[in-house]
Amino acid sequence: MKLPSLAAALLFSVAAASAQSMAPVEPIASLDVARYLGTWYQVALYPNRFQSQCVSETTATYRERGDGAIEVRNRCRKATGDFDEAIGYAVPTGTLTEGTLRPAQLEVSFLPSWLRWAQGLGHWGWGAYWVIQLAPDYRYAVVSEASRKYLWVLSRTPALTDADEAAIRARLQQQGYDLAQLQMHPQHKTPRSQ
Repeated sequence: MKLPSLAAALLFSVAAASAQSMAPVEPIASLDVARYLGTWYQVALYPNRFQSQCVSETTATYRERGDGAIEVRNRCRKATGDFDEAIGYAVPTGTLTEGTLRPAQLEVSFLPSWLRWAQGLGHWGWGAYWVIQLAPDYRYAVVSEASRKYLWVLSRTPALTDADEAAIRARLQQQGYDLAQLQMHPQHKTPRSQ
């Protein structure tokens, strides 16, 4: 085996061992759904294709529908200055008892309502939505899923405090997330809080 091939093989085996030893992503144990409802500002994320048009002012508003599901209204400003909006539907996949979801797992779909019947067919068009960090007073939340491919940091205010950002980043690092991929997301004319 040539030296570059050996080095590549060693790097591959170290990376594979590291990935295998990484603890699986876990949602938080419980979520008070009523406290989670309302508007959240997206303050950071792993960039993704379905939000590529969003340049600032991204919010997510959650509203109880009365049937056990939650309406999800995502809104953002595009480079043109116009707003883009998508309305989706979230259903608990954890156990929902007296307003508490255990663990904090949902599935979300932004398919048109006439296509949502597909939920029972292998969950085509549905994505995992796991709350993996949550401030005790619900001032910020971090959302992801099992593969760590998607990540969003949400806040009740347009900016995190420095202390909250540091705490979130430290916990994400412990949870095995690549902080180099995390991008801060601007809110319009909002100074950074202290």
